[in-house]
Amino acid sequence: MKTSARNEFSGIIDSIKIGSVNAEVVLDIGHGHQLVAIVTNESVAELSLVRGSAAYALIKAPWVIVIPENSPLRTSARNRLCGVVSYCQTGPINGEVVLTLAGGQQLAAIITQESVEGLGLQVGVRACALIKASHIVLAVAA
Repeated sequence: MKTSARNEFSGIIDSIKIGSVNAEVVLDIGHGHQLVAIVTNESVAELSLVRGSAAYALIKAPWVIVIPENSPLRTSARNRLCGVVSYCQTGPINGEVVLTLAGGQQLAAIITQESVEGLGLQVGVRACALIKASHIVLAVAA
């Protein structure tokens, strides 16, 4: 599988909660991290998603919000993955920030250069990635 998504996490489905239109799927990606994705019930059926099955979570880097780890900000984003900034590329408009999570997994975010500077993001700083459940695309091996 090749995709344009910068972030790809493999995991095991921990739970599925079916609603009237959408389902909440919790994917255990290891090292104490879980991702919650909201997908249609039709997608659950078409992908044959069941508890214990393998799946991938795909997240495009511009869909990731980055905040300092100690931020008191409360958000509606279901997913919060914290780690250390291991790479920070600056640019005239946008910057790329890569967080290394516990266990070595990496997560890339594309954010405005103004945010990189304003949040004090640089290599070695602890930060968290916020991802809305509806911004996670689930995939399975064919």
